[in-house]
Amino acid sequence: MRDLFVHESAYIDRDVEIGTGSKVWHFSHIMQGARVGERCTIGQNVLIGPSVVVGSNVKIQNNVSVYGGVLLEDDVFCGPSCVFTNVDRPRSEFPTEAAEYQKTYVGRGASIGANATIVCGHTLGEYSFVGAGSVVTRDVPAYAIAYGNPARVHGWICRCGMKLCFEEGVAVCSGCERRYRRSGDTVELGEESG
Repeated sequence: MRDLFVHESAYIDRDVEIGTGSKVWHFSHIMQGARVGERCTIGQNVLIGPSVVVGSNVKIQNNVSVYGGVLLEDDVFCGPSCVFTNVDRPRSEFPTEAAEYQKTYVGRGASIGANATIVCGHTLGEYSFVGAGSVVTRDVPAYAIAYGNPARVHGWICRCGMKLCFEEGVAVCSGCERRYRRSGDTVELGEESG
């Protein structure tokens, strides 16, 4: 594990892979079989569960637990104290086997705000944006801005972070000039301007 930073208070189990340029901060624990990509920032008091896969350039802020069944693609941002679950009907008396954990997929470039809860078994589409304090109980489409309890789609966002305004199914980002097409709840990146 060279070319990376691991704080002396962090705990890294055996059979863990962490990519070059990554940083693991105070009191964090990366469990057996986990895979963390390059240039990731793992904040203070973060748990990455057994066999979890974290892509490259992922930022996981303080106090986040990424449990088994959660997959974070490249460029994902997890805000402070956001919550993932992996069991839909937890019972202490009747524990769920790891093979039965619900899967949660967070697509490339998605951002999750502070204190948001992502209920297991759902997909956050690429470059989607979940507002702080939201409770996600259903899939969030790619490029959607979703917030509330339960979270609902309230708009659309460019991969650079600017809000998109669609006219007749087409939007051009005011920040980076990327072009998008929208049909219902499906937004796709078109040809880039420039």
